[in-house]
Amino acid sequence: MTKVVNLKQPHGAAGKKGVAALPKRLRSAHECPAYEQPSDEYHLDHILHGKMAKLTGGVSPIALALAGFDWWAHLMFSPAKQQMLRQSLMEKTAQITEYAAKAASGAQIDPVITASSTDHRFVSDNWQRWPFNVIEQGFLLSQAWWDEATSGVRGVSEHHLNVASYTARQMLDIISPSNSPLTNPDILQTTQEQGGKNFVQGMLNFMDDAERTKDGKPPAGLETFEVGKNIAATKGKIVYRNKLIELIQYEPTTKEVFAEPILITPAWIMKYYILDLSPENSLVKYLVDKGHTVFMISWKNPDTCDRDTELEDYLHFGIGEALKAVKAITKAPQIHGVGYCLGGTLLSIMVAAHARDGDDSFKTITLLASQVDFEEAGEIMLFVDESQVAFLEDVMWNQGYLDKGQMAGAFEMLRSNDLIWSRMITEYMQGKREPVYDMLAWNADATRMPYRMHSEYLRQLFLKNDLAEGRFMVSGAPIALQDIRTPLFSVGTARDHIAPWKSVYKILLLTASEITFVLTSGGHNAGVVSEPGHKGRTYQMATVPNTAHYKPPGQWQDTTPVTEGSWWDAWQPWLAGHSDGKIKPPAMGDSKEYVPIRDAPGKYVFMT
Repeated sequence: MTKVVNLKQPHGAAGKKGVAALPKRLRSAHECPAYEQPSDEYHLDHILHGKMAKLTGGVSPIALALAGFDWWAHLMFSPAKQQMLRQSLMEKTAQITEYAAKAASGAQIDPVITASSTDHRFVSDNWQRWPFNVIEQGFLLSQAWWDEATSGVRGVSEHHLNVASYTARQMLDIISPSNSPLTNPDILQTTQEQGGKNFVQGMLNFMDDAERTKDGKPPAGLETFEVGKNIAATKGKIVYRNKLIELIQYEPTTKEVFAEPILITPAWIMKYYILDLSPENSLVKYLVDKGHTVFMISWKNPDTCDRDTELEDYLHFGIGEALKAVKAITKAPQIHGVGYCLGGTLLSIMVAAHARDGDDSFKTITLLASQVDFEEAGEIMLFVDESQVAFLEDVMWNQGYLDKGQMAGAFEMLRSNDLIWSRMITEYMQGKREPVYDMLAWNADATRMPYRMHSEYLRQLFLKNDLAEGRFMVSGAPIALQDIRTPLFSVGTARDHIAPWKSVYKILLLTASEITFVLTSGGHNAGVVSEPGHKGRTYQMATVPNTAHYKPPGQWQDTTPVTEGSWWDAWQPWLAGHSDGKIKPPAMGDSKEYVPIRDAPGKYVFMT
């Protein structure tokens, strides 16, 4: 396992007297310019699969084939299910035939089927006019039939059935009538009003986007958001840097601050500033203005030379070194730890390891849309099985990392209607540009994932669920989440497809802490970035003592009152209530080991 060494390097210098040498796997790109691709007995397989991934978008064709065969074979040996599907097909055919006949006559009739609340393709009134109402109803009935065909097939593994259902939805989404200018009444109306100019503008938009993609530029309009100027702009200093992180200390804005500082660990899959977007919705600025001393980890964007960086490196050289710096600068014996998404998972691992070793550095921990049990880890599990992980490992083997475009593609396919097809319709067929905002700028600023670390966390957390089941090793010994006694604040978001809130809620089963659980409106990002004053925001919150009986998530949701407003305004008093009064703000860095290196947002955030 990883040996913990002292990485404290004032001003980011290396090789000075008294400074420990970095592990070879943590050398930066300029220190290994002559990178050579490693070789093993599977070298040919790695090359073949890596090239194949460019054609499949990183999805294993074998994984899809196995799921498809499992579904098809069991369906072929299920005569009762086949009869049910034949009967359903006959009924739906009769329904659409009757509906079409009445609609053609101009009669006012109720729809046979309605789209789900999350499907916004057919919300326009234009879809209620003939013949588009018939087209819409026919498509929705076909969609409902395929949903029946890819569910409830006895004998198929749950994972394969989910993949089969997902694949059927993707194919149907491609041929949806909303995607064609001939069958989408909104596109036809726009074309009539503009005399076809929308298609000319749409072609220009497409060419502009293609050029931007080729040149590595951000999507159109996002250039108005500049890191360090109008996003990630909260004032601070880089007070520590190693080959994996920069540590930001934010400048105080109050005469006194709470005694315990806050250390935020963001996910390394994206840049840190999701929690420091524009000044009006920056969680960092909100906390600083409320009198908290805030530190933030900014992860380095890994390159080919970082291929062998381990998950435990992210623990020791990431949170571990940051924690050491925060305590040295503030002289605080304890801190408030905050983790977002995978950063929260990593924080949980660190706290459990500290609990095992008798270290009480954490006064409280806050987990934002973070999972510690991955048995029901949401739709992303469609892309996580042994076949898919092995395929991804081969992709990463060739280049040393998983590219940000390969990751983004998987997430976009989970919400293809919202992230792919709706954009195509609006920007390329109607000739309109989607409005831009700060979160889109952050979303376009993704990072890479080192080969070894990504493989380890996919296998240990997602496939084996080692953390929840007590097999996860830190420094050569297993850790147990049950050892955690620290007061805990956990936030789940109602429409999260990355970390479903019922999966996040499992933290109540796995620790011995008093847990304050919050369920907030919104999705994985928007539910967390939920600043006070944001219209329509609600949350549910309840504190569960460690002696209380367990409530299933549905029961908890039904019995917990809904509060209007931002959960931030409930969390901050919780932090204050677990703090030991106020003190004079600490200095920015110190004059010895943590001399400020440069102004925030630092260097690593600009690495592309």
